[in-house]
Amino acid sequence: MPFNTEKNKKLFGTSGIRGKIGEDVTASLALNVGKALATYLGKKGSVVIGYDTRTTNEMLENAITAGLLESGLNVFKIGMVPTPIVGFAVKSLNADAGIMITASHNPSEYNGIKLWNKNGMAYTPSQEKQIENIVYSKNFIESPWNDIGNIIYEEEIKQEYINSILNIIDIKSGLKIVIDCASGAGSEISPLLFRMAGCEVITLNSQIDGFFPGRNPEPNESNLQDLMKVVKATGSDLGIAHDGDADRMIAIDENGRIGDFDKLLAIISKYMAEKYYKPNLKVITTVDAGICLDESLEKVDGKIIRTKVGDVNVAESIIEEKAIFGGEPSGTWIHPDFCMCPDGILSGLRMAEIVSKKGPLSKLLDDIPNYPSIREKIDCSKEDKIKVMENMENLLINSFDNVVDVNKIDGVRLTFSDGSWILVRPSGTEDYIRITLEAKNDQDARLMRDISANIIKKNLN
Repeated sequence: MPFNTEKNKKLFGTSGIRGKIGEDVTASLALNVGKALATYLGKKGSVVIGYDTRTTNEMLENAITAGLLESGLNVFKIGMVPTPIVGFAVKSLNADAGIMITASHNPSEYNGIKLWNKNGMAYTPSQEKQIENIVYSKNFIESPWNDIGNIIYEEEIKQEYINSILNIIDIKSGLKIVIDCASGAGSEISPLLFRMAGCEVITLNSQIDGFFPGRNPEPNESNLQDLMKVVKATGSDLGIAHDGDADRMIAIDENGRIGDFDKLLAIISKYMAEKYYKPNLKVITTVDAGICLDESLEKVDGKIIRTKVGDVNVAESIIEEKAIFGGEPSGTWIHPDFCMCPDGILSGLRMAEIVSKKGPLSKLLDDIPNYPSIREKIDCSKEDKIKVMENMENLLINSFDNVVDVNKIDGVRLTFSDGSWILVRPSGTEDYIRITLEAKNDQDARLMRDISANIIKKNLN
């Protein structure tokens, strides 16, 4: 049974609604989400809708649009665009909300719905819960036939986004870049923007195709082998890869090596701190980010603040802490000097700006110390996750020495006196308990992994 009819099923995960078409995500669900959003907004205003390249996008767009129009709201249709343009458009068009239809890095049989606020930030979990409650109660507002909403086809917003991006980017000319867009929503605009910023561009998987024929849209090492080879073979200075909706970015150095997410985040965080320097500046990241960020920010008298996993949590903390930058160690970065929506295209351009001014990416990466790290998943049902995590803080503290900090904002993270750390956290989207850690040597890393894995397995049994 599709989950939109199961009253005890949570609709929203870590990044909006997402699932397989026909099983988890259906046209009827999309219709009801449109009605629920209109009800939440109070039967007034306008909503921006965009979508990535997936084959089921227009089906879902039409269903959501029908729900919004029936409830009296106007709809700005901006077509196939990267997610960051939806966030930008909501703010630029003074709309009341935004909707991006995408399953991000998931395969082509998946799709999803993500909601955006007036300031370009994703809906918070409390907002999503209200939408969910309205969907299940079906207590929708409706408008009479003579008061339904209107559709506005907005065609200028892409150019406005391009112009606004170019106004804040400063890349020294002569940089040669290979861009791999996974046949996703960045396929048109990302290569164009890099060329307009003065780069020589070679494209890879930049033909629009919702089947993602060139590679899986997840931008990881196994999926980016072709990009890594092309960067080296063409003598390029940099490779940039996006996911399906281009809200993420990962960089490849001139030697064809994929950049470590933590190190890339540390490089750009330090650069942004230098660019927008002020006393006691702050950068936001998540509990699963490594210690190289702290070490990089210390060099510019900055401070790292960690929050829950998820771009909306990073965005909320940026606003609360008045931070100059924020991001997750997944290539999901938020640039508050531009918009509160994660932007993989702007992130890629800023990485190119850094390389053009500070030298090759390989050196920037190698200048950051390597610490042994482990990321491991242990199978655990949704029901068992609660049981496993109940006494996790005490069990971990009692199993390790030299604990100097305990962070419980998302799972349990222990930091030790030598700077090493371990995080035990239930996945927000899959049936796993995740172990993430960094240590000063391989032996300590393996020992930390074994101790925490045994604790989890004992709790499961």
